[in-house]
Amino acid sequence: MIDIKLIRENPKDFKEKIATRNVKINIDEIIKLDEEYRAMLQKSDDARATKNRASEKIAKASGDEKKKLIEEMKTADNGGLEDGLKEIWEKLENLLFQTPNIPLADVPVGPESANQEMKRVGEPRKYDFEVKDHLDLGEELGIIDVKRAAKAVGTRFGYLIGDGARLEFALIQYTMDLLLNHDFKPIVPPVLLKSEYMRAMGYLEHGGDQEIYHLPKDDMYLIGTSEQAIGPMHADEVLKEEELPLRYVGYSPCFRREAGAYGKDTKGILRVHQFDKIEMFSFTHPEKSSDEHEFFLALQEKLMQGLELPYRVLKLATGDIGTPSARTFDIETWMPSQNTYRETHSTSTCTDFQARRLKIRYKNKDGKNELVHTVNGTAFAIGRILIAIMENNQQADGSIEIPKVLRPFMGGRERIEGSK
Repeated sequence: MIDIKLIRENPKDFKEKIATRNVKINIDEIIKLDEEYRAMLQKSDDARATKNRASEKIAKASGDEKKKLIEEMKTADNGGLEDGLKEIWEKLENLLFQTPNIPLADVPVGPESANQEMKRVGEPRKYDFEVKDHLDLGEELGIIDVKRAAKAVGTRFGYLIGDGARLEFALIQYTMDLLLNHDFKPIVPPVLLKSEYMRAMGYLEHGGDQEIYHLPKDDMYLIGTSEQAIGPMHADEVLKEEELPLRYVGYSPCFRREAGAYGKDTKGILRVHQFDKIEMFSFTHPEKSSDEHEFFLALQEKLMQGLELPYRVLKLATGDIGTPSARTFDIETWMPSQNTYRETHSTSTCTDFQARRLKIRYKNKDGKNELVHTVNGTAFAIGRILIAIMENNQQADGSIEIPKVLRPFMGGRERIEGSK
């Protein structure tokens, strides 16, 4: 949630920044409701003070004087004011929840087309044979089965079988080995989340609720990334400053409706309703959150360079970053069958946006409680990185070369040549 002081102190600047986010928010209504709320709060406080003073006098009075004081106290009753405060606050809070985070100064302004390419690493391989897509490769090798998944569950699900499953486990072990050397705590989070916390994480506004599976009987949501379940772990807590940054690396299944996906994106395991993901998350000191964000990107690149896959790094524009984000970097990996780069990683700093909603603070050196900042980042979205490994490492005979860093977790083998 946005600090309303930012709106009070410079509404013109705030409006200009929000206008770049490609959402419509009635800032004037927020300002109006905030003024009404503060004015009524003052009246309520005054009435309460008057009532308290009257109560003290009543305790000492008697007879007619006591009756008179009791009547005066009734006129100072702030019950109606309390009801009015609650009504105004609910309207104000609803608008504040719809207001996205403020982009940092270095974020390019504009829609998706304004995203900035920061660099490219590695050259796409040139093939002297006809390139196959991941589904053809997976079916021929017996490591991906979407037909039986469609029979058992429905379209846009898949089974990973044999070396397909082993490759996932190898990626998990490779990632954990690297990240545990950087003070990350491994965590397997719940995949269900209370609605109040999904909202607090910033994923229900601006159409986000259309992407998430909701269980109305329980009023709970299936997570679309481990981040959504890790953030609320420390809700309403005060962390120690020396604990920061508090880093987690979560592994979980993720669930998304992927509304609007069509064509090649729905073939195989690129955009499916269920996938596994390894996600980094950090509760960090406000003065160091930008450095932590850069650090997450560096870790993502290190993981990618270990796999020796060609990729590019983008800094997303204001109109393309998610509601909670103040700045987002994406990594897009080369997909030979599509002859283009596709998103495989994302990392965002959310400043104090999520922490304010979740009431997560730390005690500073002066003993004062301040909001932490949160940073998240994909280590690997398993399905998408499997696609990249399979397609980039395919051989003329239909086998797949296993990246060197994964071979120790695949029995030392160099290739996948069939389901084992």
